[in-house]
Amino acid sequence: MSRVFSGIQPTGEPHIGNYFGAMRNYVRLGEQYGKNSIYCVVDLHAITNPNASNPQTLAQKTFEMALANFAVGLDPNKVIFFVQSQVPEHQELGWIFTCLTPVGELERMTQYKDKAGQFESIPSGLLMYPTLMAADILLYKADTVPVGDDQDQHIELTREIARKFNHNFGETFPQPKAVHDPNALRIPGVDGNGKMGKSKGPTSTIGILEPLDSIWQKLRAAPTDPARVRRTDPGNPDVCLIFDYHKLFSDLDTIQMVNVECRRAGIGCVDCKKKLMEGVTEHLTPIQARAEELRADPDWVRDALREGAKEARAIAGPVMEEVREKVGFLKL
Repeated sequence: MSRVFSGIQPTGEPHIGNYFGAMRNYVRLGEQYGKNSIYCVVDLHAITNPNASNPQTLAQKTFEMALANFAVGLDPNKVIFFVQSQVPEHQELGWIFTCLTPVGELERMTQYKDKAGQFESIPSGLLMYPTLMAADILLYKADTVPVGDDQDQHIELTREIARKFNHNFGETFPQPKAVHDPNALRIPGVDGNGKMGKSKGPTSTIGILEPLDSIWQKLRAAPTDPARVRRTDPGNPDVCLIFDYHKLFSDLDTIQMVNVECRRAGIGCVDCKKKLMEGVTEHLTPIQARAEELRADPDWVRDALREGAKEARAIAGPVMEEVREKVGFLKL
């Protein structure tokens, strides 16, 4: 049976882009693949960018990201879910893959080139990020990786690393494929400036655990169709990010109503936003209620993560034994 692996970074607050792009898919795949669904909070990846990680808050953000995944419905009894740094085999296999991978292959990664420009002195971890990502996936011999299309280049490098290891040391790893959720959308930031992302800060994002009053203030200030200067001006929902959000949170009748009424100026932008907020409230309230229950019982979260790491190590350990033997490390 196929094995699924994916990781999510703990930098920043989990937002609706994370939810609709990844977290919701984790739950769906968990129902389909059960314990062959392996997910982790990738705190080792988080520290590859020292501008985005903070030693004083990393542990808490890691906990919050785990809590958020549980709050949206991820069941640790059905999947394997853990914190990356709790399974040291990730680092060990990552180093072996680093030694197999030419620097030129890493330097051509688009995400590396985009992020390297933020630094006067580039951290080597930023360059080696893809070899650790390859280790994350191949450590569990996963063949299915649910990711956004911005990660396709990293998955192709993972496939190349698997081929190279198999050629040098014998058949060991599958060549995983990227799987994109057909229902996942590229969600624009609430400030209207490109894709929603944690690196852009809280003004761009709508957190799934953010207080509803705070979300409403962001929606009230969010840009709409620039052609609608007055209430009586007809609009074009196709260029309005609020309509994009309606597609996420509103029912079909509401979406159709907004589409028609906006075009003929039958509904104003404020009323459109209020209607959206009803859908946001209905969607996020149960998630936030579950999160509060989990915050009141943090030991449950920690115990679930400990058990997840134990289950992950039960798979990772034998794989690393196989790798060490094939690479030629001394066994005592």
